Amino acid sequence: MKSRRYFALDGIRGLALLNMIAYHAVWDLVYLFDFHLQWYQSEGAYIWQQCICWTFIFLSGFCEPLGKEKLKRGITVFSLGFLIVAATLITMPQNRVRFGVLTLIGSCMLLMVPLEKFLQKFKPEYGLIFSIALFLLTKNINHGYLGFGSLNILPLPNGWYRNFITTYLGFPMSGFYSTDYFSLLPWLFLYTAGYFTHQLFIHHKLLAHLENSKAKPLEWFGQHSLGLYMIHQPLLYFLFAALFAL
Repeated sequence: MKSRRYFALDGIRGLALLNMIAYHAVWDLVYLFDFHLQWYQSEGAYIWQQCICWTFIFLSGFCEPLGKEKLKRGITVFSLGFLIVAATLITMPQNRVRFGVLTLIGSCMLLMVPLEKFLQKFKPEYGLIFSIALFLLTKNINHGYLGFGSLNILPLPNGWYRNFITTYLGFPMSGFYSTDYFSLLPWLFLYTAGYFTHQLFIHHKLLAHLENSKAKPLEWFGQHSLGLYMIHQPLLYFLFAALFAL
């Protein structure tokens, strides 16, 4: 039996992808081609960037129950994340990526293989509330605190921030730098929030509302998001380099 296609999810993913490409295009202009754009350092630009990331991670969690060959898929995404690490370390080490968003999403996919049976024991409502609460509570752990935004509830021990393993988990070691850093915590909890939202959609029979095709161009981008993600930065760089050469 042919599996259903939820075109609305493709459209949302496609919109997030185009937003990400636009954001990275501005990043390239500012950091690689020395454009002066003060707004890019503003709170508005940060909110734009966070909205893109939140959408991808939450949507990945929402789509987790829909996937087949989950172990293989997780290994593939994680490996592509490692490929990006290697490529940036070789070609532009000053703008290197370590523990980027693909490494995170691949890690979440792999963790869900053993965890899913355990998570299924929770009622979706409680799982969603618990996931959101943990995400908000741990949002600032990269900066040494439990808390969210400007609300730092509790400082965390300096000894937790020691090496690459703690950095991967969410406690970056001294001197760590990455242009794209998404640690396992707090983002795993946003991923599970997406997962439990999917379970709520099943419980309330809402998935059928996501089947209708509304915006085919966006859906096309969403259906090819992984491949486009992998090639968009090299294409942007060579496009800008060619334009400025002219």
